Amino acid sequence: MVQDQRDNAGEKDAAGEKDVAPSPDAAGQADGASGQEDAAKRKYRQMTQSPVHRLVLSLAWPSIVSNLVTTLYNLADTFFIGRISTSASGAIGVAFVVMTLIQAAGFYFGQGTGNAMSRYLGRRDQRMADTMASIGVTAAFCTGLAIAVVGHLLLEPICILAGSTRTILPYAKTYIGLILIGAPWMCAALTLNMQLRFEGESAYAMVAFVSGAVLNFGLAPLFIFVLGMGIAGAGLATITCQFLSFVLLLVGMQRSHVAHLSLGALAVGRDLAREINNGGLPSLARQLVSGFAITVLNNAARPYGDAAIAAIAIVQRVVSFGNYIQIGIGQGFQPVCGYNYGAGRYDRVREAMRFARKAAFGVVACVCVLTFACAGQIVSLFRDDPEVIRIATVTLRFQSVTLPLTGIAMITNFALQTTGRMWRATFLGLCRLGLALAPVVAILSRVLGLAGVECAQSVADVITVLVAIPMALQLERELRQREADSRARSTAAR
Repeated sequence: MVQDQRDNAGEKDAAGEKDVAPSPDAAGQADGASGQEDAAKRKYRQMTQSPVHRLVLSLAWPSIVSNLVTTLYNLADTFFIGRISTSASGAIGVAFVVMTLIQAAGFYFGQGTGNAMSRYLGRRDQRMADTMASIGVTAAFCTGLAIAVVGHLLLEPICILAGSTRTILPYAKTYIGLILIGAPWMCAALTLNMQLRFEGESAYAMVAFVSGAVLNFGLAPLFIFVLGMGIAGAGLATITCQFLSFVLLLVGMQRSHVAHLSLGALAVGRDLAREINNGGLPSLARQLVSGFAITVLNNAARPYGDAAIAAIAIVQRVVSFGNYIQIGIGQGFQPVCGYNYGAGRYDRVREAMRFARKAAFGVVACVCVLTFACAGQIVSLFRDDPEVIRIATVTLRFQSVTLPLTGIAMITNFALQTTGRMWRATFLGLCRLGLALAPVVAILSRVLGLAGVECAQSVADVITVLVAIPMALQLERELRQREADSRARSTAAR
């Protein structure tokens, strides 16, 4: 825009006309464009030149903090709802299936557009980065709206399919019905969160998510106990806090000056859809199969009563503490991977991938030592039912043994996804909670009964890691080959 004004001014001078000063609005727009360009250049230098280990950690810690606060918020929800009844605790496990569907939509558009954004920013293509950001948020909100409408129309069948018993059903319908109301902004918030992280602005994303989670610590007990709303209070507190996070993330995206949301940047096309799908499909598959896994576990546990379903729900919330640490490290790795892959710095991609795998394994191993040693005490915080405590303790100890290993698979999956290897990333994402877990649950629950349900996830974790290791080695070889090809082209150009 600035260049066009200068060219026009030159034409007027040649014709003998007076030069006209640009309007204040035009000057403001030029300053805004210049500011966005400067911010993008600074971010590019940071992502492609800073020491890799320090860069990954600087981007990972805000993600880890926000993920852990979110975990604490989920655990607080589980604690407060556990004060109501065992059936209410079971409803949380049933609702997890619907929450997973909402997360699947948000992560699909967030990872799909975010991966593309980081590569475009690595290539210094600002226009396409803005287009991807705008498409992602708009599509996520509209998809969340569709989930809300369809979910309310099929509320009871969804609850039953997700493993609800007759006594859990009333609680599940109340809680899920409220969660569905917030689906549009919950989907959009997840997408914005991903996009900010892929820009390298993970600190602001952390502030936005933590703000909503902290508010929930106050609203949930207020609504549940003080106002006497029961499980409905938990649902209302959740969607209220998620709306606050959505607004903060929207403001943060516009103020980051790295990628900008604009209706004018929206576009449609087969190539755009393919690129978003390449980045987003592995996340969509991971989330959908996660919901499928919970459905399978809940249905396998249903013959053993509400206590078994409540125990599974509690363990899922506790184990998510370790999962979210791994995810946070992965989210710190992904923008480094995307920027440097787009910039052709394959050596930095390999270095970041190796460091992220070691960090994900080591940190979660320390957490799992604690959860294994104190399993009984941890689960008793959420429910004082002896049967729930017994089942949850055994299940938590099984998962504490194998959870650190899943960091290898998770970082490999993120690397495949961010570098555009969609089908391999999708297959690996399907393994842990789908391709491996479903047959393992079906076989072990028949052979070992309840013990088979308790150990099924751990067996699936081991299978997934065995699949991930050769994939990781193959990706390393491909990156080394690209690096060699790039050096050969540089040498030939000289």
